[in-house]
Amino acid sequence: MRRALAYIYAMDTAIVPQSRHVRTAIPGPRSAALHAERVQQVSSGFGIALPVFIDRAGGGILQDVDGNRIIDFASGIAVTSVGAANPLVQARVTEQLARFSHTCFMVTEYDSFTAVCAWLNAHTPGDFEKRTALFSTGSEAVENAIKIARAATGRSKVLVFDDAYHGRSLLTMAMTAKEKPYKVSFGPFPTEIVRAPMAAPLRWPSGAENATAEALAGVEVVLAEQGPDTFAALVIEPIQGEGGFIVPAAGFLAGLRDIAARHGIVFVLDEVQAGMGRTGTMFASEHEGVAGDLLITGKALGGGLPLTAVTGRALLMNAVHTGGLGGTYAGNPLACAAALGVFEAFENGDLLAGARRIESTARRVLEPLVAADSPIVDFRGRGAMLAIEFADCGTLRPRPELAAAVAARCHEQGVLVLVCGTYGNVIRLLPPLVIGQDLLEDGLAVLREAALSVYADWPVGTGAVRA
Repeated sequence: MRRALAYIYAMDTAIVPQSRHVRTAIPGPRSAALHAERVQQVSSGFGIALPVFIDRAGGGILQDVDGNRIIDFASGIAVTSVGAANPLVQARVTEQLARFSHTCFMVTEYDSFTAVCAWLNAHTPGDFEKRTALFSTGSEAVENAIKIARAATGRSKVLVFDDAYHGRSLLTMAMTAKEKPYKVSFGPFPTEIVRAPMAAPLRWPSGAENATAEALAGVEVVLAEQGPDTFAALVIEPIQGEGGFIVPAAGFLAGLRDIAARHGIVFVLDEVQAGMGRTGTMFASEHEGVAGDLLITGKALGGGLPLTAVTGRALLMNAVHTGGLGGTYAGNPLACAAALGVFEAFENGDLLAGARRIESTARRVLEPLVAADSPIVDFRGRGAMLAIEFADCGTLRPRPELAAAVAARCHEQGVLVLVCGTYGNVIRLLPPLVIGQDLLEDGLAVLREAALSVYADWPVGTGAVRA
């Protein structure tokens, strides 16, 4: 099996050479021309991290229309974890497309929908009977998790956290903490959303060692003020995504689970970005030994096709009346076929090992940049979900201009990185789990040199970094 999978991944990476190659300026002339056409045809409401047009992709490389080969440290925002041209996914989707593309599962049934649900029921954390519902987008899945929790409890309020990101729909924008670009000018938002402190180690006022206990106490205060018996759900990302790849202080998730259980609140884990092998375990919550009453998956679940899911306790999932869940494209057969290919790709454990290999390599290269006189004040994350944060040392005043400058220099040299964080001062790394070691080392070296060169060019505050 291991030899067979090695052959499959060799096929995936053979689609495009697995080496960085800067043939033109990035973006090149053909991308620039296509981008000019985009400006004339596409709403300006869509942003762009790097204005290049991709011709083909595979392994850890994106090849643009100008022939540049760009190292992919984004994976389509954690979507193409098994590779952008994984043969297992392609074969399943091709076979399904030859049979039919759509019927709507609420009209007539097909067994791939059930097979995806069965896999998630068996593999998500929690030793209890489960059921699953499939949807198309992360926001849609989050909203349906709230619907399920409200139907099961008869309550309305939802507890969310500082720095959270849960989506772009009206309800999930209310749940999301970051104002720009996600919420500004789009209100008013749904009510009944209450925010609590997040146990973020780097910026906890009294120090990381106090974050868990004090943040949990803060949650209890919020619940007491609002009335704990008015809350249907407590929703948290086990590693925050857009908020800055923040790993909660140890014990925080377990403490939240206990609080939720004590008050009869549905404990919801949003693993849309952190799940499906991204952190070196199949689900990020496994690192903390917790299981959600409901768990939301997406992004990498569909291997590049739109598919998300809510999986949870059978009694909760079945509390919704018949017809209360669904959607025209929910669990589309092509997306379900792709997910079955993703599951197959994870079978032998090589991809999870790949995530852990990525982390150990990145720690070796990037963690030494965190120093008392450096604007890189934190290296954090798990597996292939990693980040570096830029701020003035000592004061921790965010420096988004440094993150933007480092990202720009990486892009010029053919390495795609993304900026995130509540303050826009974090560079996040989301390479495909199949990225080759030489390619990974090359991309990290470019990032390291870009960070060092920007550090030399931009003066920052001085002082000791908070431990």
